[in-house]
Amino acid sequence: MLSNIPISSTRVFEAAARTGSFRDAANELHLTPSAVSHAIRKLEGTLRTVLFQRSARAVRLTPAGENLMRHTGVAFDQLRRGLEEVAARGPQLVRVHSAPSFAAQWLAPRLAQFLTAYPKLEVRLAASTDYARFSNDDFDIDIVYGQPRAEGVEVIPLKEETVTPLCSPALAKSIRKPSDLFDQTLIRSDVKQVQWHQWFAANGLEAPALHGMRFDRSFLAIATAAEGLGVALESTLLAERELASRRLVAPLAGRATDISYIGHRLVYPRASRQRSAVRALCGLDRVTARRQGSVV
Repeated sequence: MLSNIPISSTRVFEAAARTGSFRDAANELHLTPSAVSHAIRKLEGTLRTVLFQRSARAVRLTPAGENLMRHTGVAFDQLRRGLEEVAARGPQLVRVHSAPSFAAQWLAPRLAQFLTAYPKLEVRLAASTDYARFSNDDFDIDIVYGQPRAEGVEVIPLKEETVTPLCSPALAKSIRKPSDLFDQTLIRSDVKQVQWHQWFAANGLEAPALHGMRFDRSFLAIATAAEGLGVALESTLLAERELASRRLVAPLAGRATDISYIGHRLVYPRASRQRSAVRALCGLDRVTARRQGSVV
């Protein structure tokens, strides 16, 4: 069947599915809307299925169309990347998956300076708690929290993180020693590798019964603590913007034992063709530090 379908028809379908509009696809491909409509109807006839639901104002993919787009979208994306690389023009697309809090708190704020330093790189960033599956070629790089589970990958530990109690400057006034935390609302991050009972044990205390707010994302705990609603046990790496702006402070810095560990790791396939992009991302903190004139 593939030999009966012109590549031009598939290209028209991909543009219409991506833009959600026959007219926009026509403008992109320098065709008339009627030519786009005709090409898609011919493709539907060859495949013997309906790919779009049509209305007076819009078109929408059918389940069959969505299934086809999952494949053609990846194929044309790869084709565009290959042509750009061969022609040595246009940005090199790097598809990055990241743990949500690292993406929101550390990675995203640095992207502008990173892209200024590497103008030939284009970053596509997605964030979720799932691990990236390199086998389906959706991502080039994954930044994971904890130990990676993928096989056939290279793993690069990222910056060491220090976990310490963090709170608003107003709350910090009443916290002078670790036991002062017994009188505070302690915010929990459920998925954090370092929990309150471990921090209290490191400081020779038994952890109190915890009641109150708990979150499944560090960036939510950090934001809540910055609003003065309690004390979060969080990474100074993830909270460095809030610490720099004094929305958060570490009230027991130098007066308590904190816990340091490697929380995040950069993962990429051993057969990756994006090694230059990997090296650039690994040096992201150094890039921003040079531009800010300070050590991150």
